[in-house]
Amino acid sequence: MFCFQCEQTGQAANGGGCATAKGGCGKEEVTSDLQDILIFQLKGIGQYSSRLHKLGKADAAADSFTLGAIFATLTNVNFNAARFVDLIAEAVRVRDRVRAAYEAAAPDAEKLEGPAAFEPADSRAGLIGQAPIASVRAGVDTIGEDIVGLRALVLYGLKGVAAYAHHAEVLGKTQEAVSAGVAHTLDFLATNSTDIDVLLNEALALGKLNYLVMELLDAANTGAFGTPVPTGVRTSPIAGKAILVSGHDLRDLHAILEATKGTGINVYTHGELLPAHAYPKLQEYSHLAGNYGTAWQNQQLEFASFPGPIVMTSNCLMEPQAMYRNRLFTTGPAGWPGVRHIANGDYSIVLQAAKALPGFAETSPENKILIGFAHQSVLSVADKVIDAVKGGAIKHFFLIGGCDGAAPGRNYYTEFAEQAPNDTVLLTLGCGKYRFNKQSFGTIGGLPRLLDIGQCNDTYSAVQIALALANAFKCGVNDLPLSLVVSWFEQKALAVLLTLLALGIRNVKLGPRMPAFLTPTLLNVLVEKFGVQPITTAEADIAACLSRSAA
Repeated sequence: MFCFQCEQTGQAANGGGCATAKGGCGKEEVTSDLQDILIFQLKGIGQYSSRLHKLGKADAAADSFTLGAIFATLTNVNFNAARFVDLIAEAVRVRDRVRAAYEAAAPDAEKLEGPAAFEPADSRAGLIGQAPIASVRAGVDTIGEDIVGLRALVLYGLKGVAAYAHHAEVLGKTQEAVSAGVAHTLDFLATNSTDIDVLLNEALALGKLNYLVMELLDAANTGAFGTPVPTGVRTSPIAGKAILVSGHDLRDLHAILEATKGTGINVYTHGELLPAHAYPKLQEYSHLAGNYGTAWQNQQLEFASFPGPIVMTSNCLMEPQAMYRNRLFTTGPAGWPGVRHIANGDYSIVLQAAKALPGFAETSPENKILIGFAHQSVLSVADKVIDAVKGGAIKHFFLIGGCDGAAPGRNYYTEFAEQAPNDTVLLTLGCGKYRFNKQSFGTIGGLPRLLDIGQCNDTYSAVQIALALANAFKCGVNDLPLSLVVSWFEQKALAVLLTLLALGIRNVKLGPRMPAFLTPTLLNVLVEKFGVQPITTAEADIAACLSRSAA
């Protein structure tokens, strides 16, 4: 195997990567190779689908399959090799269907080569033998590390886009432009372009597409569950039977709340589902009891101590430990070999497990954290914010957002929040906020200094807040007293970074360390062309941000 799509991968002077029998995430070599083959096949589907979109003959089922299949290949999502054997077989059927549709719609259809003509082997051993053709580093000796890295940037950005689009799709929100954009990017990747400028332009186009996807997802979440409102969320358990829901998917959480209604079972969120408590329609469930635990990388300890079943809805799954493996369930794109998967929306087996397990023996003293500052909430008090800036009470805004992780260096984000001056506002989103969201930062201008915008999925809210402030002050976003301090970990974060670059937002501070696929040459391009700044120390970076603002 070879994989360098996330921060868990080994780092080295030459870029690093997981090239062992088991990756840093726990993914086995066979699974990794099968994922590469699936992506290669999806490029072939994209070759036909992109042409069908242009002809107005798009196959919606093929587009949906593509999103879900891509999502399954993200970091910490699905580790089940058998699932990828099935997906590869299904991809053949989808490819054959869209090929027939294309040939029927275009009598003079061009004969497509490369991934479009790929025929996977009919056995797992045969598929593994085909893996080299699909490797992300295929042809590196000819094309060089820079081209491999740029192609990876586009591919991994696409993976993030597909994941966000899938989250919107399961809530009934799709858009032709999104499906066509995903198909186009797969088609482009199938061309194996070696032109640096063309590859960079495709990456930026993908960032623009992701902005549309995030807008769609925002509409999907608020349309289904209402507009988030500032809410104090309990972080201490209540006596009684309990189910823990982790991952990102609000639809799955809602389904579990419906299934447990009137049963006496309390439902707790974990990780990136903390923001669910701010949605009015989810607040209607009185047994949505609170948030348990912290960010994804702590789950092995936190799941072990939770006295009930756990449901993992999407990405951020780690290797299940013996203490809780038999009470862990997956759903949606997530999966682990030997762990029970719920594919039909029937959570009765989870309820049975909750009733059989002890639950919490007693109620702990109440502790709460404040969430729910999506763009609608912040903009509803925009006049106060603007007055506080004009009056000098607020000197600067720091958006400290993104993924959390276990690698050294992430204390930087805690230190940054703690050392930010008292006349600054801290905006946060993603699970990186768990580094500091239980601390008290006081108030400023009548508002909390720490404003939790939501999931990494809610980056659209952060952009809307920035655009609204820029409009109020009649300036560009880059002229605002605003600094973005981003922690990346995996492909969703890369899609967000591409969106920021595509919107022309400069001086983004990125860390804790650079992606392994960004060669020194590529990093220099991002620094010189887009102003991306690798983080240094919290003290130095805060000073640099404030000096730029003062200037």
